[in-house]
Amino acid sequence: MIRTIEGIYQDGQIQLTELPQDISDRSQVLVTFLDLSKIDPSKLRQLIDQLETIAGIGQGFEELNAGQTPPIGDFVQEMQQKYGISS
Repeated sequence: MIRTIEGIYQDGQIQLTELPQDISDRSQVLVTFLDLSKIDPSKLRQLIDQLETIAGIGQGFEELNAGQTPPIGDFVQEMQQKYGISS
């Protein structure tokens, strides 16, 4: 699973802007230092959103391959009820 959380590096430590949820205490991390003077903040947000989307798709494939997804008929019925679609 990939989860992106912003933070600030200061005095040799990284301070996160939010605390991660559902992450174990000894999770591996990758740290990328950004030069904000050379990055458009809206483009950065767009890139983070794209990375999170890719991670979500990957997780969906993992669940599918592990047989952890509901049958398609259940999904169709749920969508019909949710959006008032008649069969």
